[in-house]
Amino acid sequence: MTFYLCTGLVCLFLLFSAGSYLFSQNTIEGVRKLGLPDYLRLQLAVLKTIAVIVLLTPGIPLVLKDWAYAGVFFFLITAINAHASHGDHWILNAINVVLIVLLLTSRQLLTV
Repeated sequence: MTFYLCTGLVCLFLLFSAGSYLFSQNTIEGVRKLGLPDYLRLQLAVLKTIAVIVLLTPGIPLVLKDWAYAGVFFFLITAINAHASHGDHWILNAINVVLIVLLLTSRQLLTV
């Protein structure tokens, strides 16, 4: 049960985040203010969606799931760094830390 809750929350965040990268003017402008190019924003949206598919699809080899977990982990670490260096509100980084805990818990509880 804990595995599904943690994985589900992380995947919901990833889908919401990917959607906001594509459709939210505030997020698009925020990414630009960080100095990141538009193509990176689009790549992140696609990669987050792929990660959700890999994490939620049963029967995918563990090595592929591990790559998805690693990619999401590195994204969250990079997001913390970007928000901190940009001077964004601390709550954004707190959310990312909670997501890291959920992600690590999900991976720890993953059984193939």
